[in-house]
Amino acid sequence: MQILRTTTDFDFMGRRKIAMLTSLILLGLTVLSLATRGLNFGIDFTGGVLIEVAYESPADLPAIRSALAEAGFDNAQVQNFGTATDVLIRLLPQEERDEKDMRDQVMTVLEQASGEVSLRRSELVGPQVGKELTEQGGLAMMFALMMIMAYVWLRFQWKFSIGAVAALVHDVILTLGFFSVLQLPFDLSVLAAVLAVIGYSLNDTIVVFDRIRENFLTIRKATPIVIINSSINQMLARTLVTSFTTLLVLAALHFLGGEAIRPFSTALIVGVVVGTYSSIYVASTTTLALDVSTLDLMPPQEGPIDDMP
Repeated sequence: MQILRTTTDFDFMGRRKIAMLTSLILLGLTVLSLATRGLNFGIDFTGGVLIEVAYESPADLPAIRSALAEAGFDNAQVQNFGTATDVLIRLLPQEERDEKDMRDQVMTVLEQASGEVSLRRSELVGPQVGKELTEQGGLAMMFALMMIMAYVWLRFQWKFSIGAVAALVHDVILTLGFFSVLQLPFDLSVLAAVLAVIGYSLNDTIVVFDRIRENFLTIRKATPIVIINSSINQMLARTLVTSFTTLLVLAALHFLGGEAIRPFSTALIVGVVVGTYSSIYVASTTTLALDVSTLDLMPPQEGPIDDMP
């Protein structure tokens, strides 16, 4: 039996049961957290008060957050808006307090903290937009998964499409679970990052699947486990280099990009790590569990056997 030559020789499929058990445990904890604690939705989904203020000199955002937290606005989102002197403050709704009361208290706190602040605008953001975005975002994600399944089915085979979708669902659920367990703010930027994770994970999975298909058609006498192991090892350097360089950029965004971009970069960092893992274990293991073989990838015969020369 011919064994495929690779630069590494890790027995990924030999540890697939441990990996799948770990994934099932994490998925169970995620579903439990989502059911009991839910997501810490930001003002985009819950509604609230938006206040824009201007300072005469560059604003000290950490000091503003600290002052607002001491005044009872623990979940206030504070970020620069345009220039370093313009600040946008987002406040979650509070019971028995209207926009004017919250605005007046915020301005009092800011004046006491710095003394050089002026109000630009203040408005109430209704939760209706958030409900529509939640429904449309969920429908968009379901539609994307169905189209991805159809694409992989046409390009490879239905067993591969099940594996690809299983990996994508795994990545999305675990990313959401990370935000649910830690109760990190979940806003529109995080939702965009979750959708980006789908694209990243799919690209990584397709690259691995393409090599698996190629090796199935080239080395027909090897067992599926040997072929899948060799294929993953052949693409391991490419997968790790891609993930590492992506994480370098995301780390720079996370630590240097400011508070506004931090939730987005955090979701992508979690998604890239989970997506790299799922392309190696979840997608390939699911395809192997469906008993993929060389016959599944053979092109169909064109005409009856009797007509062949």
